[in-house]
Amino acid sequence: MGPGVQLPPEIQLAQRLAGNEQVTRDRAVRKLRKYIVARSQRATGGFTHDELLKIWKGLFYCMWMQDKLLLQEELGKTIAQLIHAFQTTEAQHLFLQTFWQTMSREWAGIDRLRLDKFYLLMRMVLNESLKAVKMRGWGERDIEQLLQLLMTEILHEDSQAPNGVKSHFLEVFLEELTKVGAAELTADQNLRFVEPFCRIAAHTKDSLVLHNITRGIFETIVEQAPFAIEDLMKELNAQEGKDEVSDSDDEADGDEESPDGGRVHDLPPQKLPAGSPEQVADDEDSTGPVLQFDYEAVANRLFEAASQQNTPSQNRKRLYKVIRKLQDLAGGHFPEDEVPEKACSRLLAGRRVRKAKRRWLQRQAQSQRGEVEQEAAPSPDLSPGDEGKKSRKRPKRIGPGLHKGASGRKGPCQKRKQAGQACVAPAKAAGTQKLKRKKKRPLESG
Repeated sequence: MGPGVQLPPEIQLAQRLAGNEQVTRDRAVRKLRKYIVARSQRATGGFTHDELLKIWKGLFYCMWMQDKLLLQEELGKTIAQLIHAFQTTEAQHLFLQTFWQTMSREWAGIDRLRLDKFYLLMRMVLNESLKAVKMRGWGERDIEQLLQLLMTEILHEDSQAPNGVKSHFLEVFLEELTKVGAAELTADQNLRFVEPFCRIAAHTKDSLVLHNITRGIFETIVEQAPFAIEDLMKELNAQEGKDEVSDSDDEADGDEESPDGGRVHDLPPQKLPAGSPEQVADDEDSTGPVLQFDYEAVANRLFEAASQQNTPSQNRKRLYKVIRKLQDLAGGHFPEDEVPEKACSRLLAGRRVRKAKRRWLQRQAQSQRGEVEQEAAPSPDLSPGDEGKKSRKRPKRIGPGLHKGASGRKGPCQKRKQAGQACVAPAKAAGTQKLKRKKKRPLESG
C-alpha cells in the first residue's frame, strides 16, 4: 500500500487502541464509541464481520497494555458497554460473536500475569450482554438468540474456544445472570436459560465440559436452593403483612405516643451502630436475590435429554445423580442435610474396620510368638545328652582338623563344662578322627 493511500477507519482506530501511551488509548476508546453510534444510525452503514474483528483486536491489545487493577476494571467496563452503542440486535450479536472469536484466537498467547484482566473482561462482556436482553424486556426470542450465540461460539463441538474460555464462562454464567435478573426473572424464564446446558451436557464427548456444566450450573442450582426458598418466603411474608394492615390499625398506631409526648410514627427509626455485633450479623445473614427455579421442571428437562439413546453412558450416569438431587428438592428434601451424617457414619465405619484389623493382626502376631517359644523350649522327657544331640548340628568340616566357627568362640563343650556337664559327643568325634588318621598308610613302591 502506497504512502498516499489512507487506511480504513477501523484499522486506524485499532492501531491507536494498541498504542503505548495511555492517553492515546483512552482517546481512541472515546472516538470508537462515537464512531459506532454514528455508523450504526445509518440505514445502510452496518459493520461487517471482518471490520468488527479488526476493532476487537485493537480493543484486546488496549486491555493488554493496561496496568493497575482499578484502571483495568474501568477500561473493561467501558469496553463491555460498547455493546449498547449499537442500535440493532443483529449488530449487537455480531459484536458479541466477534468478541468471543477474538478471545478464542488470542487465548493461547495470554501469559499468566495478564490472565486475570481477561477473565474480568469476559465476565463484564457477559454481564452487559444480559443487560441488553433485560432492556428489551427479557423477550423469549431475545433469550433464545443470545443463548444460541453463546452455545455456538463457546460450548459447541465445532467451536474453537479453548478449555480456559469454556471453564470460565460456565463458572460465571449463573453469577452474572443472578446479578442482572434475579429480581425480575421468573422460574419459567430461568428454565429457558438452563435448557441449552441440558442438551450439551447430555451429548458432549468432552469430559471437562460435562464436569463444568454439572458443577457450575446444576449443582450450583442445588446449592442455592435454601437461599432461593428463604428469599421466596420473605417475599410471601412481606406480601401477607401488607394485606393484613388495615386503616384502623394505622389510626391506632397514629394515636400511640412515646414517653416523651411525641407520636410513635414521628420518631426516626433506630439504626444499629456500624461496628456492633448485631449489625455484623445482619450483614452476614442478608443475601442478595437468588434465581428462582422450578426444580421438578429442571429435573424433567434434564431427564429428557439424558434418557435418549445417543447419550453416552458416562454422561447419563453423571446427570442421573443431579436429577435425583433436583427431585429431592422438588419434594421438599434437602440433600445437603444428610451429607454430614453420611460422612460421619462412613468415617466411623472406617475406623471400626481399621481397629478390628489391627486387633486381628496383633492376635496373629501373639499366636506366632507363642508357637516359636514352645518350639524353642526344651522338652522334659529328653536327657541332657540326647537334647544336645538333637539340638546341635554336626559342624561342617573345612580342613583336616578345623571346624567352621571354632576360632574365637566357645563351643558347646566348653559351655557344658562351665555348667558341670560332661561333653561326650565331641570326644567321640575326636577319637574317630584319630582312628581315621592311623588307618592311612603310605603307598608301597612296587
